[in-house]
Amino acid sequence: MTASQRREQLLAVGRGLFATKGFEGTSVEEIASTAGVSKPVVYEHFGGKEGLYAVIVDREVRALTGALTGALAEGGHPKAMVERTALALLGYIESSEDGFRILVRDSPVAQATGTFSSLIGDVATQVEHILADQLKRNGLDPRTAPLYAQMLVGMVALTGQYWLDARQPKKADVAAHLVNLAWNGLAGMERKPGLIGG
Repeated sequence: MTASQRREQLLAVGRGLFATKGFEGTSVEEIASTAGVSKPVVYEHFGGKEGLYAVIVDREVRALTGALTGALAEGGHPKAMVERTALALLGYIESSEDGFRILVRDSPVAQATGTFSSLIGDVATQVEHILADQLKRNGLDPRTAPLYAQMLVGMVALTGQYWLDARQPKKADVAAHLVNLAWNGLAGMERKPGLIGG
């Protein structure tokens, strides 16, 4: 096995262990044993458990950020943007369950940046201008956009955490219900919400 292949193997093993046991519950010994290598090999590639964890978190943050910002960058009607963003988060959870589990856990090596909460905060900042325009069009105070952005993004993120384990209903139905609540509010809830795009 080449050094690059060994590194990827250790990343895959570490990702699985951190997702199921958390940072504190995972040891270098367990990572090495599961990978079929000695502890010095883990230290050689990553300097220890913290280094391995940091690389995994960085990869997951980049993947999730790319999915969410891509959904927002498409533009279009604000309701469609909420829909795409919800689907992007749920799609990431579906395709990267271990990665999402790692991102939503707290760990001693988590920095002020690169954590799930800071990532969600960054997305909320991107949503603010969209909400400000929508609030202004409806005769509401656009200065409340930052607050509403936090509410909207938080609602989607927490629903994603719930859906990670529940997996019911289907992804498209969860997104439709998120959009229904976010767009129509409790007073205007549609009886049978559906997605614009299908």
